[in-house]
Amino acid sequence: MKILLIANYTLSKQESMQRFADMLTEGLLADGHDVHVMRPKAILCRGEQAEHGLNKWLGYIDRFFLFRWQLKQAAKWADVVHICDHSNAMYAKWINKPSLVTCHDLLAIQSGLGLIETNKTGFTGRGLQKWIASGLLACTHVTCVSKNTRDELIKTLDFPREQTSIAYNALNYPYSPMSQGEAWALLNKRLPDLKPSYFFHLGGNQWYKNRKGVAEIFFQLIQYPEYKDHKLVLAGKPWPDDLKDKINTLGIKNQVIGINDLTNEEIRAFYSTTGALIFPSLQEGFGWPIAEAQACGCIVITTGRAPMTEVGGEAAIYVEPEIPAQAAEIIHKKLNARKDLTTESIENAKRFSMKAMISAYTTGYKKAYSMDRDNIK
Repeated sequence: MKILLIANYTLSKQESMQRFADMLTEGLLADGHDVHVMRPKAILCRGEQAEHGLNKWLGYIDRFFLFRWQLKQAAKWADVVHICDHSNAMYAKWINKPSLVTCHDLLAIQSGLGLIETNKTGFTGRGLQKWIASGLLACTHVTCVSKNTRDELIKTLDFPREQTSIAYNALNYPYSPMSQGEAWALLNKRLPDLKPSYFFHLGGNQWYKNRKGVAEIFFQLIQYPEYKDHKLVLAGKPWPDDLKDKINTLGIKNQVIGINDLTNEEIRAFYSTTGALIFPSLQEGFGWPIAEAQACGCIVITTGRAPMTEVGGEAAIYVEPEIPAQAAEIIHKKLNARKDLTTESIENAKRFSMKAMISAYTTGYKKAYSMDRDNIK
């Protein structure tokens, strides 16, 4: 089958989406498909990113106007056009070919529609999200990264269930347990004073990542004698001011370590040495760090709601993220009692393989292609 993959605009700096497109390309080629990849070119936008000010608007022109003709021409070759990120779902309106879109989550769309009170969206943002939603409704087929995301798609947009499928994300790096010697040698190059007694968190600053909640749970944990000297490594994006204020207010500044620009091997080393990954997200589309950490044998502490429960399975410790004291109590009770989770975690993470993901997408392509043929008839 000839698959045209539409990857994200490079200057948008959406690293996870770029890795996702690369991963799909590799897997589809290995499975015998004919694959072309294209992404909007930076024509008007200049510099290293298109996230702020004038560059943001010039980037929109590159992505949503100048790219249209290029896409129409390229799509003529394909059997199916796969838009790798639902935030570009409006592209489906520009092509006369079967289209499949990967829906990673409904959070921004729901915010734009006013369905998430805790996350308000501005005027232009609301317009963009409505455009994205209309693009999803124009797609031939939508593949979601979790059952929960599919349920949210159907509920939010009244999307036809028969035009959906599920493809769990594969790991976008070969995460596996790293030997303690190798891991500590790597980590101590960046953090010379780091010792084994620490918890780890990896995430961005989106509201649903709940990084202030991580700090609050950690504060409650260190009230227990066995954790009073533990550190918290809060990795990922640089801390925003409100997170710094929360850490200072809690009086834990000396026990929280920030680090960003991690390599995959450094992340693997953290997963392989930490006492646990604390990942109390309020919402997710999938929750990649859960699967990554488990593949390294790391104990995962996460939120007891879908899709975190879908990904973590029976191999995670689940808490209520919005009640930090209760979460800390559960962690205190279960962490030492569930040392067997290391083996269970590795086994659970095997579900998220490249083979399984590509098989699910291939099924989605066939459905999109056959549906388009049926409509023509």
